[in-house]
Amino acid sequence: MPNTIHVTPRCPIRTTMELVGGKWRLLIVVQLLDKPLRLSELKALIPDVSEKMLVQELRFLVDSGLVERVAHTRTPPKVEYSLTPQGRRLLPLIEEMRKFAEGYTNNHATKP
Repeated sequence: MPNTIHVTPRCPIRTTMELVGGKWRLLIVVQLLDKPLRLSELKALIPDVSEKMLVQELRFLVDSGLVERVAHTRTPPKVEYSLTPQGRRLLPLIEEMRKFAEGYTNNHATKP
C-alpha cells in the first residue's frame, strides 16, 4: 500500500493545487510553453475564458512567480507574458497529466 499523504497547510499536493488548480491556470501555462504571448493572443487561444478571469489568473500566476509580465516601452504599449524558469518546471507535470488523460480516455472509450 502506498504511503498515505496527509493534507496539511505545508502539504506539497495542496501547494501544487493552490498554484495551478482551477479551470484556467494550467491552460494558460500550456499556451505559454512555446513563446511569450500578449493578453489578446492568450484570449484567442483560450476562447472560453472571460477577459476578466484571464487577467485575474495571469495576475495570480505572475504573483506566484510562475509567469513573468514584461511591459515593453514603445508606442503603442506592448505587454507580454512568458513562463519563468519556475513555471517551466510544470512541464513534466503537464506531460504526465496529458498521458493520464489519454490513457483514461482510451480505457473508457471501449466501455458502454
